[in-house]
Amino acid sequence: MSRASRTWAVVLAAGEGTRLASLTRDAAGNSVPKQFCSLTGGSALVNDALQRARHIAPPEQVCAIVAQQHSRYWRKALQSLSARNVIVQPHNRGTANGVLLCVLAILDRDPLAHIVFLPADHSVHDESALARALRDLVVHLDHNPDGLTLIGIEPDEADPELGYIVPGRTLSDGSRTVARFVEKPPMHIARELFNAKALWNSFIFAATGSTLLGLLRLHMGASVDDMATALARDAQSAQSSALTELYERLPAVDFSRAIVQRAPQLLRVVAAPVCGWNDLGTPRRVADTLRRLGDHAAGLRTEPGRVRQMPMPGLINLAAQHACLALAG
Repeated sequence: MSRASRTWAVVLAAGEGTRLASLTRDAAGNSVPKQFCSLTGGSALVNDALQRARHIAPPEQVCAIVAQQHSRYWRKALQSLSARNVIVQPHNRGTANGVLLCVLAILDRDPLAHIVFLPADHSVHDESALARALRDLVVHLDHNPDGLTLIGIEPDEADPELGYIVPGRTLSDGSRTVARFVEKPPMHIARELFNAKALWNSFIFAATGSTLLGLLRLHMGASVDDMATALARDAQSAQSSALTELYERLPAVDFSRAIVQRAPQLLRVVAAPVCGWNDLGTPRRVADTLRRLGDHAAGLRTEPGRVRQMPMPGLINLAAQHACLALAG
């Protein structure tokens, strides 16, 4: 089996994006999850992420995980995916449960799967540079089949709103071990990390499906068994709601803190070069991304209080909304 045919890519698109709510309200006052918005009036961020996924996985092995309560957005935004490749969480219960649901669903279809996870809310200026890093990530997974490999972004400035990966020693395949993580440090620490050539944590990562399942079972074993049972019950009967019932009582678990950072010996990191990457996590980061891009998008300015809509209903142009708020302020 070729490397390409083993590779599955999952876009993580179930988040609420609450920190960006001031920029994502539609004309009716509803807060649209940022992954279904565009940066400057083009495609939705989730579709940009799907395009990145297609650089490394066959179309039939590109998936997205979404939350049921966002169905009015993802049903339109994800029309390019087959229904089977849209993995629906009854509720958002943190990234670890989302990863678990994806791993179980994919392993049921392909027990030898290698899985790459990509967040749905990133902006990237030089997509070709990130695409090369994604291909490197897939290759490096062959050298670390029992571990988890991350992409770190080479920063172009110190930023206290981002997480950092401090690389360790360089290995024979060119990847590096992970010495430590630093989450959203104060500015003086961010400058030290920048000068020490630490990497921004992109939360893009890859591992074999079996390795991921083993890590999840080690740290949240009961949930693994319960979710596998619920999926099996739902598969047996169209009337079953076992997964929905399970999600009602699942605790929220963060994959980075609960899983990744507890397995430092299994981690590797590969670096993506400076590529204009931004996670659009806050209004300040949106403003910073727009500043870097330059105000080149036509028609961004509009009257205060109005939101210019994308042609697809419900999607918001973040640049236009940012301009609205700036004028209103």
